[in-house]
Amino acid sequence: MSEGMTARAPWHLWVVGVLALLWNGFGGYDYLMTNFQGEAYMASMGMTQAQMDYYAAMPAWMTAAWALGVWGGVAGAILLLLRMKLAVWAFAVSLLGMLISWIYTFTSNGMEVAGAAGLIMSAVITVVCLFLVSYARMMATKGVLR
Repeated sequence: MSEGMTARAPWHLWVVGVLALLWNGFGGYDYLMTNFQGEAYMASMGMTQAQMDYYAAMPAWMTAAWALGVWGGVAGAILLLLRMKLAVWAFAVSLLGMLISWIYTFTSNGMEVAGAAGLIMSAVITVVCLFLVSYARMMATKGVLR
């Protein structure tokens, strides 16, 4: 394919892009609600007092990593739908934010507080992040993203 030309977008790019936007959009909603509504929102989501205390005690660097993960994912989804190669980097930033949160979870009492359900959800989020980075990279390699 000559320079400047992009391949036709396959149907699955739109499916993955829309699902990624919905998935990461909920992450953005959760981030905003947790940070602006605090305990009222977390309680409405069924969190225990220990879990709410854990979030309230998070250091600023962890909140920043969480923001990178969430907003990198939102940006990646939008960039994927716009068929831009920057989607790869945005999804990579999202994955980095998730990996930093794993470090915090393992170096704090996060595993104890989150319980099995919290750890399973974190694992699912990580798998989704890995898939989105890989998918965007594959679409860039195939010339679908410009």
